[in-house]
Amino acid sequence: MTEHEYHHATPASLPPSLEKWAWLSVLAAVLTIALKLAAWWWTDSVGLLSDAMESIVNLVAAIFAVIAVRVAEAPADDNHHFGHDKIEYFAGGFEGGLILLAAIGIAWASIDRLLNPMDLQAIGLGAVLAAIASVINGVVGWKLMNIGKQHHSLTLESDGHHLLTDVWTSVGVIAAIGIVGISGWWWLDPVIALLVAINIFWTGGMLIYRAWSGLMDEALDAESAQTLTKILKHHCQTPLKWHALRHRRAGRRAFATVHVLVPGRWTMLQAHDLAEAIEEDVRQQLPNLVLSIHLEPLEDERAYGDYEPLEHSSVQPKA
Repeated sequence: MTEHEYHHATPASLPPSLEKWAWLSVLAAVLTIALKLAAWWWTDSVGLLSDAMESIVNLVAAIFAVIAVRVAEAPADDNHHFGHDKIEYFAGGFEGGLILLAAIGIAWASIDRLLNPMDLQAIGLGAVLAAIASVINGVVGWKLMNIGKQHHSLTLESDGHHLLTDVWTSVGVIAAIGIVGISGWWWLDPVIALLVAINIFWTGGMLIYRAWSGLMDEALDAESAQTLTKILKHHCQTPLKWHALRHRRAGRRAFATVHVLVPGRWTMLQAHDLAEAIEEDVRQQLPNLVLSIHLEPLEDERAYGDYEPLEHSSVQPKA
């Protein structure tokens, strides 16, 4: 450390373990697979078969999610100084890929049924079993979505989103087989299954896109970035300045760096007190953010060399 700079990092608070929620996803997948396969067995509906295939994908993804969450919660070590949180993006991409494969399989089965029609059996029993599975998926999916958003866990949020998508597709399939039973329009069953496949394909593509964005060090969401900016503006009032704010998210954790310009006559203790005050506010308002502060003297021309015309900055370019 030189007299011109001081680095101070805010240690991220340890978030609560999310592994138990990942196991809940596994349990839900097992139950819904059993119910949907039974519904397909009794009815011979390709729509219900497509629904069951999606639940099998849910199970594989949920098992991978358990592994991913466990690894993500491991503390930083000598080889991974910033932790292991990014594995959640791999988990999200993996689940997206599985969803795409399931969509292709469902589409294939749907086209085959259109070419080779068959009558449906025991429609009432199949619809009841599928409805019970949908209720389970709806409750668990809603919970996982909320927990995932609350703790910035892409793995749990992806699982929850997938389960909720499964609910709506199940509703469509149940409605379709009900109409088939009343009207005898056998072609409606594979057509609905084909629409389910298209919907699932879109979901998988979006999950892969989000995983890609995370691996590319996507910036903080607008709300978190605005909160961080407000903290800096509050503490760095005239004559203090700040610039070169950069931030990125890595799973449940986030990292940010900023340059703060202070009078050159300040003592190290004064600079340290300012950094501590900024970081205390960050700990309170953004507990999972690790902030690194680089202190520079206001009077030194070199302190302005790192200026970039970013939106979040109190430093104006010199003429």
